[in-house]
Amino acid sequence: MRRMWPEEFNAIISGAEEVMLETPAEAGEAPLQRKALKARITMQDYERIWPLAEMRFRLGERDGKAITLITTNPHYHPWHPKDGGSVDSVSDSGRHYKTDYLVVHFLLDDVKETSPA
Repeated sequence: MRRMWPEEFNAIISGAEEVMLETPAEAGEAPLQRKALKARITMQDYERIWPLAEMRFRLGERDGKAITLITTNPHYHPWHPKDGGSVDSVSDSGRHYKTDYLVVHFLLDDVKETSPA
């Protein structure tokens, strides 16, 4: 299936940092390294993209790349969503509010075509 990342969520990954994840290796084996995007997003945005978790999506803005949001995969437990802190703010009307954040990781890999387009 060729699912494209929904354009309405491009802002969520636009400022993401490209990182290298290294999973622990079995005895006598080299650790597995995977490219990923690391993003600090609002809890509200996370709730919006939650239904897309663990599904692979092609990226339109990064030709030839695909992402998968890590949420419950036991192989990537250290990179499951984590608390990203919160920011207290004051609205123009003087009302105080708090915005909660999460740090999430998206696996980043190359799209490999196996059949003609």
